[in-house]
Amino acid sequence: MAWRNIWRNKLRSVVIMCSVALGLFAGISVLALYRGMMSSRVRTVIDEEVAHLQIHHPLFKNNYAPIYHLQPAKNIATEFAAMPEVKAVAERSIAQGMLSTPTGSTGVQIIGIHPAVELHFSGLKEKLKEGNGFTGKQHEIILGLKLAEKMKLKLHSKLVLTFTDTSNSIVSGAFKVAGIYESHNTKLDEELVYVEKEELNALLSTQGMTHEIAILLRQDDDLPAVAQQAKARYTGLLTETWQDLSPETDLMVKTVDDYSYIIMIIIMLALAFGIINTMLMAVIERTREVGMMTALGTSRLRTFLLVLTETVLLTLAGTPVGVTAGWLVTNYFHQKGLDLSGMGKEMMSSFGFRTMIYPEFPSDKILNVFLIVVGTAVISSLLPALRALRMKPIDALRQ
Repeated sequence: MAWRNIWRNKLRSVVIMCSVALGLFAGISVLALYRGMMSSRVRTVIDEEVAHLQIHHPLFKNNYAPIYHLQPAKNIATEFAAMPEVKAVAERSIAQGMLSTPTGSTGVQIIGIHPAVELHFSGLKEKLKEGNGFTGKQHEIILGLKLAEKMKLKLHSKLVLTFTDTSNSIVSGAFKVAGIYESHNTKLDEELVYVEKEELNALLSTQGMTHEIAILLRQDDDLPAVAQQAKARYTGLLTETWQDLSPETDLMVKTVDDYSYIIMIIIMLALAFGIINTMLMAVIERTREVGMMTALGTSRLRTFLLVLTETVLLTLAGTPVGVTAGWLVTNYFHQKGLDLSGMGKEMMSSFGFRTMIYPEFPSDKILNVFLIVVGTAVISSLLPALRALRMKPIDALRQ
C-alpha cells in the first residue's frame, strides 16, 4: 500500500527521488574527493618529503647539533637495504645554518646527499625546474624555487652557507646554484637546500658520518611491522614513522572522514525538509482515507508504519541512482584525474597538496551512507506520521 501511495502523484515523488539521488551523489563525491586528496598528500609525504621511516641519534633533533651522528651508519643502512620489505635507503648529513647573498640572508636546513641515490629516492630529479642538478663539480647546491625567488637567485648564482661544526665553531662555504627545484610543498621549498654529503661532512668535521637514514618500503602495509622491528633492533636510536614526522598529515587523514560525514549529514538534513513537506502534503490529501482506515479499526501503530514505510521507500528509491552516479563520476576522474589548479596552484602547494587529484570511491563507507539515508527517512517521517495519528476519524470523514 505504501509503494502504491508513492505513485499517486508521480511528478512529486520523482522530484523527491531525484533530490535524494543528487544529495547522495554530492555526498559521495565529497567523500571521494577528500579521500583522493588525503591519498595524494600521504604519497607526497612518503615519496618526496620524509619517506616511510627515518632513524636519527636520539638527541640530534633537539637542536640539530652535528656531533649527534649515527654510529655505525653504514652497517645500519646495509641491514635495512637487505630487508625484502625495503625498496630504498638513503643516508644524509644535516645542518641548520644561514644562506647569504648580496641581497640578504635567511635560515635554511642544509641536507648533504649522495646525488646518485637521492635524485631518485625523493624524486628530486623530477622536481628540477632549472638546471640538471649536480654535475660533479665542487661546491654545487640545489635549492627550491620559492627560496630562489626570495633571495633573487638564478642558475649559476653564488651564495654562502654558514653553520657550526662539531666543535661549535662557525664555518662557511661558498656554493654555486646547480639546480632549482619545485615540489608540492612551498614551505619546504623555502627551507631545504641540498649539497653533496662529502662536502658538507668536510665542513662539519664529520667525515664519513651520517645524521639521518631514510627508508622507503615497497608497500605501505609493511610499515608497522618494519617500524616495530627497527625499534626492537636499534633501541638506542630514534626510529620515527611518517606519522611521527608529519603529525599534521596523520591528523588530517584521521579526521577527514569525520568532516566529510558531517557534510553529508548536512546535505541529507536539508533534503529532509523537502521530504517532510512532500509527506505532509500526501497525508493532508488523504485525510478522508486516513479517517476511514481509522474508523474501520486500523491501529495507530499500523498508520504510523504506513507513513514510515512510504517515506523510507520514497527516500531509498533514489539511493541506487545516487550511488551509481557517484561511482561512475568518481571512477572517471580516478582514471583521468581532477585538475584543481584553478583554485590556485600556490594555495594548494602551501598546504602540501598536488593540484592533480585522483578521487577514490569510498566503497567501505557505503554502508554508513546507507544508514545516513535511512536515518534521514525515519526523521522525515515523524512529523507526517504524527499528523496522521492526531486525526480524529469523525473530523477526517467530514472533509
